[in-house]
Amino acid sequence: MAGTVAAPRWPGAATTIGLRDPRGSTLGIVNPVGILPEPIEALLETALVSELTVVDGSGLPVTHPLIPLYDGEVIYLTSSILFSKKLEHIKANPKVSVSISDPVAVDVEPFRRATIQGDATVDDSDLHAGWERVLPLWRKKEPAIDMFLGKRVALPLFFERAVIEVRPTRAFLWDDGATDRPPQVFELAKAMA
Repeated sequence: MAGTVAAPRWPGAATTIGLRDPRGSTLGIVNPVGILPEPIEALLETALVSELTVVDGSGLPVTHPLIPLYDGEVIYLTSSILFSKKLEHIKANPKVSVSISDPVAVDVEPFRRATIQGDATVDDSDLHAGWERVLPLWRKKEPAIDMFLGKRVALPLFFERAVIEVRPTRAFLWDDGATDRPPQVFELAKAMA
C-alpha cells in the first residue's frame, strides 16, 4: 500500500503493523506505523464478526454483521450481491462505523470494545473475482472459507461479492469493555488520499 502515515498521537502506538499470528509474530509489515491504536488493531485481527453500520435513504442507521479484515490501513468487508442494500446505502452516504462488541467473537485478553468511524467505498467492479484480493486476509482469519470455496459452484450468488473498504477517521476504545463509561477517543490523520 502506498502513502504516508502521520505519526500516531496516542501513547503505546504500534511502530510496526501487519498481520500477526496469535503469538504476536508479525507476518507482514504494511506500513512503518499503524493507523489504529494497537488494542483496536488486536480486536480487528481476531474478530470473527463486527457490526457495520450504514445510513439508509431515510437517514436511519442500519447495522449488518460482517467479518472485518484489516491490513493495517483499511478495514475490508465483503458483501454478497444477495445482500446488496447495504452497498447502495454506502454509495449514497459513505460515512460508516465498524464496531467490535461481541466477546464470544473476539480472542483478546482482556476483552475490550471498539467502534471505528470512517469513510467507505464499494468496489463492485468485478463481482465474480475482484473480492479474491482480500482472500489471504479472510483465509488467515477464517480458514473454513476454503471449504465454502470448494462449493462455489453450488453457491454461485454467494460468491458474487463486492468489497467494502473503510478508511478509519476516528476510533473509540472501551479498554475494559464497559460501555457505561466514556471511551478513549482517537482522532486519526487522513492516511490515505
